Amino acid sequence: MAFGNPFAANVERKLTKEELIQAIRLDIAGELEAIYLYDAHIQATDDEFTKKVLADIRDEERAHVGELMTLLRHLDPTEAAHFEEGVQEVKEMMEESGIRSNSENSQSTVGSLLKE
Repeated sequence: MAFGNPFAANVERKLTKEELIQAIRLDIAGELEAIYLYDAHIQATDDEFTKKVLADIRDEERAHVGELMTLLRHLDPTEAAHFEEGVQEVKEMMEESGIRSNSENSQSTVGSLLKE
C-alpha cells in the first residue's frame, strides 16, 4: 500500500479507452476483495453491532461492483456480450437441472415490498 504517498495513484496522462477498461476491471477486483474481507470480519466477531456496521459497508461495496460492471459494459460492449453469454449458459444449465433462478423471484414491485 502507498497510503503514505498521496500522489501514488495519480496518472501522469489521460488514459486510453483500453487502459480505462483495464483500470475499471482492477477497481472491480478491489471491490470484490473488500467484500471478501468485510465478510471475513463479520464471521470473526460475535459483536452484533459491529456485524451490522460491517455488513452495511460490505453491501455498499456490492453496489459499487454493480456500478462498475455497468460502466464496464458501457465502455466495452463486446465484453458485455460475453457477460450475457455466460448468464445465458448458467440459466440453461439451471433449467436443465430443474433449478429455478433466484433472480426470477427478486423482481420487487411496490406491492411485493408492502407485503414484506
